Amino acid sequence: MTTPVTYSTHGAIAVLRIDNPPVNALSQAVRQGLSDGMDRAEADADVAAIVICGGGRAFIAGADISEFGKPPMQPHLPELCTRIEASPKLVVAAMHGVSLGGGLEVALGCHYRVAQPSARVGLPEVHLGLIPGAGGTQRLPRLTGAEKAVEAITTGRHIKAPEALELGIIDRIEDGDSQEIGIAYAQDLLSKGAGPRPVSAMPPAEAIDWDATYDAVLKKGRGQISPATAVRAVQAASELSFDDGMTRERDLFMELMGTDQRKGLIHAFFNERAVSNLPELKGVEPRALQSIGVIGGGTMGAGIATAALLARLNVTLIEMTEEAVEAARDRITGNLQGALKRGKITQAQFDALTTQALTVATNYDTLSDVDLVVEAVFEDMDVKKQVFGKLDAVCKPGCVLATNTSYLDVNEIAASTKRPDDVIGLHFFSPAHVMKLLEVVVADATAPDVVATGFALGKMLGKISVRAGVCDGFIGNRILAVYRTAADHMVLDGASPYQIDKALTDFGFAMGPFAVADLAGLDIGWATRKRKAPDRHPEERVPTYIDRLCEQGHFGQKTGEGYYIYEAGKRGGTPNPKIAELVAAEQRDLGITPRDFTDAEIVRRYMCAMVNEGARVVEEGIAKRPLDVDMTLLFGYGFPRYWGGPMKWADIAGLDSVLADIERFAKEDAWFWQPAPLLKQLVAEGRSFDDLNRAG
Repeated sequence: MTTPVTYSTHGAIAVLRIDNPPVNALSQAVRQGLSDGMDRAEADADVAAIVICGGGRAFIAGADISEFGKPPMQPHLPELCTRIEASPKLVVAAMHGVSLGGGLEVALGCHYRVAQPSARVGLPEVHLGLIPGAGGTQRLPRLTGAEKAVEAITTGRHIKAPEALELGIIDRIEDGDSQEIGIAYAQDLLSKGAGPRPVSAMPPAEAIDWDATYDAVLKKGRGQISPATAVRAVQAASELSFDDGMTRERDLFMELMGTDQRKGLIHAFFNERAVSNLPELKGVEPRALQSIGVIGGGTMGAGIATAALLARLNVTLIEMTEEAVEAARDRITGNLQGALKRGKITQAQFDALTTQALTVATNYDTLSDVDLVVEAVFEDMDVKKQVFGKLDAVCKPGCVLATNTSYLDVNEIAASTKRPDDVIGLHFFSPAHVMKLLEVVVADATAPDVVATGFALGKMLGKISVRAGVCDGFIGNRILAVYRTAADHMVLDGASPYQIDKALTDFGFAMGPFAVADLAGLDIGWATRKRKAPDRHPEERVPTYIDRLCEQGHFGQKTGEGYYIYEAGKRGGTPNPKIAELVAAEQRDLGITPRDFTDAEIVRRYMCAMVNEGARVVEEGIAKRPLDVDMTLLFGYGFPRYWGGPMKWADIAGLDSVLADIERFAKEDAWFWQPAPLLKQLVAEGRSFDDLNRAG
């Protein structure tokens, strides 16, 4: 068996080279190899300095995820970093690719750091509900100062080499092979008479306003506790001795290890990657994908086109008139200018994308050679069928025909063509060049290689792609309709929309449901209610107070009035006094005596409705696994990541208690609160949603 850490000498320099593909994760074997290598170098009288470097793609990308959840094995990383730092011989970290988490902590345990120009460093542990646990919170502020260390650790962001040099995290940037630049730097240091320079011996960072910083970080994280806890760890680096600070860091790390938030974030971390790995697509090759067409140049169509252009695809967008063509081109250009300002693309790339890769036209014949077309027109079945009829006539054989519908029956759309096996739903979320979620909606006749092509496109666009079956609203919007209804019921029964919005943002949602409705446009929900009215069950409670506002032409943010009043130049809105009057009138008509709701009760009802419908979606096969529901809500609906998704939240809360509450709510409204059979089955069997995920 080959060792993941090789030892070699180059004159007076010993090199410990990590070769643990693909990213040199800090497995037990790597940690042991580094420890043994240090022992060997220190025992060699001819060795004056030690270089630690990595082969392949990275220095060290972080912990070995295969060890997550297992008892830690020696040598433990904190002790290894301390052992490296305590070496009587000069130690250099030669960094390339990424040095993340424990990888950066190993580098901080070295005495000097040199990096390639393209290298990136970071301490992203907060994204797993943790803080750096091997001295990162104690050593980094001694190099950068407390304020910069807090920013780096609480965001977990990647820091590029030039900024890392400016911050003092690395000492030098050199082009070339990482081992060679490490040896050259070590030789240079020796020639200047340099010796060991442990970071732990450097002066602690000056204090900042720790309490104000803690409060600000907690608020920014919308209740996520790991970034705020990191502030306290950095505070320890400023106020305590290094050894006592290390003890404090370890205590805080272990506290976070036992939290529900860590469970949720670990669930999100693993399943963000697992959600696109479908057994049904193993061995299925996607179709060729170099150019796409987009029908419709409104906000959604322009966003899809922008995302495709940024993925280096050629795009042909179709609009109805020359005026609409120019408006669409302006939207796309504006989106790309945003990418240019953020440094996502260069000026040369911007020029090429807008003048060569993009075609905007009114003639469907220009789509004759594209590999895939996404229809993004008005949400009306007849309109969409007309579009697909034209695509059927002009698109080449094998071209994938995709609809961006949010609710409509993809089977019906597919049946209107002569090639239903080529039809798929690709439900983007607006703005499509920003939002991460893509629902890949598989119709009854969709060919396997078309499904594979949908997922391949999602990967090219940098999306989190989730497989969904056909039903009204697919996964996300179907569940949204139910938990939004639960909120509407609470308004009729006495809670205000503003209390509900605040309770749910305090829980961790990016926005409350009524603020979201204003953002999306109240006319969308209004149209949906009218569309569903003919088939509505007589026992279904459907609040209509907001329809009165829509009838007056008020649709939320775009008209300046909805649940909130929006003023030009002001961020956010203020509660609309008309809402209370409209609600009170409907309560009188229905004979409802309003009651008070606690914030905890609001959150519980909202979440139970979400979980109950999520269980139905899984039971019916609309979502293959509970994790598909979780990733849909995380990446498309602002669900707090630290709960892992609604199904993970239910596992953490206890499925038996969730079911008990649903059954209690059903005594008030038996129609709405019918317990999902799958939820009842799991409780009866003592199983969880995670059990279903593991079963595949």
